[in-house]
Amino acid sequence: MRTRLSTERRREQLLAIGAGLFAQRPYDEVWIDEVAEIAQVSRGLLYHYFPTKKDFFAEIVRGQRDQLLEMSAPDPALPVAEQLRAGLDVYLEFARTHPDGYRIVHRAAGGADGEIREIREAGMTANAGRILAALGELTTVTETTRVAVRGWLMFVATVILDWLDQPKITQDELRDLCVRTLFAAVDVTP
Repeated sequence: MRTRLSTERRREQLLAIGAGLFAQRPYDEVWIDEVAEIAQVSRGLLYHYFPTKKDFFAEIVRGQRDQLLEMSAPDPALPVAEQLRAGLDVYLEFARTHPDGYRIVHRAAGGADGEIREIREAGMTANAGRILAALGELTTVTETTRVAVRGWLMFVATVILDWLDQPKITQDELRDLCVRTLFAAVDVTP
């Protein structure tokens, strides 16, 4: 029996179901019919909320990005290095518990369509801004610092992908490697 939900609640339900499926399986292995069946709605209703599978996926990626940004919000009361460690812990735990979703966003981003790249870029820009603001407490932020932080964010995405494929070091070891790499890149001692 179908349950009547408000428009917003139904949309949230569909996104939650999609996020769960995309976290477990690659994009090409998730079917809109399956999402509709789990939600006990017609395929047409799902397409009413999201005109295409890509639109549905983009909204899920956007939601995951926003959730990660919220979860990893820095605590300005902590020293800069601790803010960084705490943020990395959130990202590493997300990647560990949602490896397919992480891979889809980060591995496929280079060849992904423009909307998915823009969503990813907005997340990177927000993270870079946070990191640069924190580094501003330790050093003068220059264009070189900005470039180093952007490069470091790509480094982090790449080493997390490698770690997911070959988890030969612990999550804490990976986090500490990332922290050391950032401070070396910007030539700052925390």
